[in-house]
Amino acid sequence: MIIRDLGVCPVGDARDGTHLREILHPSHFSGAVACRFSLAHAYLEPGEVSHPHRLVESCEVYYILSGIGVMHIGDEAEEVHAGQVVYIPAGAVQYIANAGASRLEFLAIVDPMWAESDDERVD
Repeated sequence: MIIRDLGVCPVGDARDGTHLREILHPSHFSGAVACRFSLAHAYLEPGEVSHPHRLVESCEVYYILSGIGVMHIGDEAEEVHAGQVVYIPAGAVQYIANAGASRLEFLAIVDPMWAESDDERVD
């Protein structure tokens, strides 16, 4: 059985500028996790915005846990809030802005699993 506690996952800054804790990435478990996706907990403080980027081969889903943001995918922008899910197709330029007064937290699910070679910043 594999159980991960968010509190023991170190926080780092992702390539897109979000603060990120990698919760489950199959490559870190020596074959014990047989799934295609990776799962991370990400957040932005009030006023922070992630860098525009795209995942070339992978699609991504954000599940908003708390806060209010504005999600940008291609030419579209929509306000998002806790309890919503956002689907981001492979190859789409995306970024998210914290539009509220509190931390914007979300889960990022990437399929197939996130790989540095698949993640391109578009500044």
